[in-house]
Amino acid sequence: MTKLAFMFPGQGSQTVGMGKEIFEQHDEVKSLFRRADELLGKSLTNIMFEGPKELLTETENTQPALLLHSVAVHEILKKHNIQASMTVGHSLGEYSALVAAGVMSVEEALPLVATRGKLMEAALPSGKGTMAAVLGLDEEKIQSVIDEFSNEEIVDIANLNCPGQIVISGSRIGIENITDKLTKAGAKRVIPLNVSGPFHSRFMKEANDEFATHLDEVNFHDGEVPTYANVSAKPVQNKDEVKKLLLQQLYSPVRFEQSIRQMIDDGADAFVEVGVGKVLSGLVRKIDRKVKTFSVQDDASLQKFLQWYKEVN
Repeated sequence: MTKLAFMFPGQGSQTVGMGKEIFEQHDEVKSLFRRADELLGKSLTNIMFEGPKELLTETENTQPALLLHSVAVHEILKKHNIQASMTVGHSLGEYSALVAAGVMSVEEALPLVATRGKLMEAALPSGKGTMAAVLGLDEEKIQSVIDEFSNEEIVDIANLNCPGQIVISGSRIGIENITDKLTKAGAKRVIPLNVSGPFHSRFMKEANDEFATHLDEVNFHDGEVPTYANVSAKPVQNKDEVKKLLLQQLYSPVRFEQSIRQMIDDGADAFVEVGVGKVLSGLVRKIDRKVKTFSVQDDASLQKFLQWYKEVN
């Protein structure tokens, strides 16, 4: 049987109208969305379908919206007897990956990620922190520029996405000041990202300390399949280990490229992006262009994937 790796997108993939088509076509998605609205005490469904974009982009809405959409698509895949051999998520997507792996229930995950979003948003006054994508430099070179950066402003490596694409995170002044130094060190471009805070940097430490108390309330289970952790890029199934790694995740770099390489080494035949967009599929192709990728977010993309799956199995 084909060994499938399911990937779950993170913040930035959200779009107004997300999930509307599958909601209208699948009864199990309707009931899942209604349950989410009850759990969160507001109509996340309306925010997802109608926006406005500014409301959907608020981190406390974005995170449960992305998780809900991913879990809904995963439910449809399960209905077709499509099972993952391993899962991975990008930042917030790690929670969707853990729901898919059976580590936590969607009922517990939704309010948890809404709280995560709220705490991340509150970690630094609005506009004080940001992120930027550095193109064309490796981790070692970027880290050496950061280390030489004697300025007192905080800048950290946040996401290691694919060869030549690394995201840095920190204070707005710090990111602005280091941009020129990175360009002089050989970066092709340093692109400011439209984000609401310095995620996966030391600024998130305080949010994380509070978030830990909410994680303590979640009923963790051992994973049915391994999830490749953002922090270590290694497969984990043990519930205590999963929790320990999640406690470090908010302020640690997302080692996405390393995770994908490890999954390929561990026998993944195809990568399926479960949820909104094609960002992760694009990154996988940059990591290894020989690997088969799919993104499943609506019925058209589902049918395309199912057709391939039937042919190879």
